[in-house]
Amino acid sequence: MEALMSSQVLVLNRFWQAVNVVGIKRAFSLLVRGHADVIHREEGNFQLYDFDQWIGVSEDSPPPAPECLHTVRHIIRLPRVIILRFFDRLPIKEVKFNRQNIFERDKFHCQYCGNPFRQPQLNLDHVIPRHHGGRTSWENVVTSCRTCNSRKANRLPHEANMRLIRKPVRPPWRPFVSFIRTQKRHESWDYFLNVSHKG
Repeated sequence: MEALMSSQVLVLNRFWQAVNVVGIKRAFSLLVRGHADVIHREEGNFQLYDFDQWIGVSEDSPPPAPECLHTVRHIIRLPRVIILRFFDRLPIKEVKFNRQNIFERDKFHCQYCGNPFRQPQLNLDHVIPRHHGGRTSWENVVTSCRTCNSRKANRLPHEANMRLIRKPVRPPWRPFVSFIRTQKRHESWDYFLNVSHKG
């Protein structure tokens, strides 16, 4: 049940553009209140269903156990993509400065030795250390492995005989860095996240 409730749902605006990823509880809340409809693909065509219609579809063709939620009165298929009825904006066009997004910008590679690492093996490094006046910004913070981080310590790269692989920059805006971050996304999202499908 816990795994079921941690399922993610792709949210589209009225123009069928992806704007968010929410948990299953939030998705059901939007459906029940009439703020969104389920988008479901059947035989190559997309169909829209309000909450009551979705219950009917679920009961007419119940999915396997991991794909549905059992309530006292109904078996409800988990929605994978929903579309907001009233929202037509796109998210703010800025990538938030945080640890996860720095790792993603640097593709989980140490910016000194160039090797790829899993996230727990990575640190963040101020290229110009803070005690030298270095700022905590996109342009001064990079991903580094523990070994390189220890070797550089609180020095400038040249003082430690180290070189950056690439200059750190503010990443260009991409909608939903969180999509990339999601370890396992549902295949039904692919159409809406793959620009090659869109004319």
